[in-house]
Amino acid sequence: MGLLYTKLKVFHFKEKLDSLPKETGRTLPPLHVRLKPTNVCNHNCRYCAYRSDNLQLGKDMVKSDFIPEEKMMEILSDFEAMGIQAVTLSGGGEPLYYPYIIKTIRRLSSTKIKFATLTNGARLTGEIAELFAHHGTWLRISMDGWDDESYTMYRGVKAGEFTNIMKNIGDFKKLNGSCYLGISLIVDERNAGHISDMIRNLKNAGADSVKISPCIISNDSEENNSYHKPFFEKVKGAVAMAIEELSGDNYEIFDSYHELDSKFKKNYTWCPYLQILCVIGADSNVYSCQDKAYNLDEGLLGSLKDMSFKEFWSANRDCFYKINPSVHCNHHCVANDKNKMVLEYLDADKGHLGFV
Repeated sequence: MGLLYTKLKVFHFKEKLDSLPKETGRTLPPLHVRLKPTNVCNHNCRYCAYRSDNLQLGKDMVKSDFIPEEKMMEILSDFEAMGIQAVTLSGGGEPLYYPYIIKTIRRLSSTKIKFATLTNGARLTGEIAELFAHHGTWLRISMDGWDDESYTMYRGVKAGEFTNIMKNIGDFKKLNGSCYLGISLIVDERNAGHISDMIRNLKNAGADSVKISPCIISNDSEENNSYHKPFFEKVKGAVAMAIEELSGDNYEIFDSYHELDSKFKKNYTWCPYLQILCVIGADSNVYSCQDKAYNLDEGLLGSLKDMSFKEFWSANRDCFYKINPSVHCNHHCVANDKNKMVLEYLDADKGHLGFV
């Protein structure tokens, strides 16, 4: 298997890259759409970026919103017609709690579109699990607790939920599908001492990979770094040891636990990635990215309530340039490093390209 987490995937789509600057006047479809079917969630994670008062993400979110069935089918038909490469179902809420999730997955399965989901794993059972196992490209389950008691503390769920989800992981792998099952392990001060055991137990449960990432507690990079500093080296050491002892044998450990400066500071004035990977929320609005989803002041690009996604994308080119990251995006941004690479590619002097 090749590299799953490389930032260089976008460079396989040269025509899309070359269409991005405003002066080209070209509006090619996005490559990837993050689709948030519902804001309803069966868990109540204390660090959830969409429900945390000290993060700008989700500040205008209505927790009861979900995409109507007819609109969802219209959106998926547009994706197919436009040649969208990939769709990730995510939150907002828990995507597998969407009332039309089975119909949605069946429709995606009938297309050439690659699809995936970010989920808490509680509903990864029955037909949903079967459809994902045999038609999905990947899914990633978020984890934080290391046993039933800690998991209940993190998420406000009934006792035994951790055991149920670990069982779902094992049962999913027994379906012998081609879908890659990853775990997103979110590190904070409470679980920092359990990282090694968590990585080992997830491998034993049947996961294909685990990605270790820091919990985001603030819109300010220095506050995040200060929060993680007391246990940062301890976690880095545990991850390094786990990579040495447990990786390989079809189990990948990806260390994304790092200081967060590179995700916050921007010195560029337009965002290429909002044309590459956009977000459709459960309110049927189009947002620039997952870090500005449900932020009507700065993240909103437009609404699909009275038009199709295909119509919106071709008729609203100016909205792709209204966000100035150096002014509007002084918060966590998953695309920051990717944006810098794309902008460097686009800014290369055409008269010197041959001097590689």
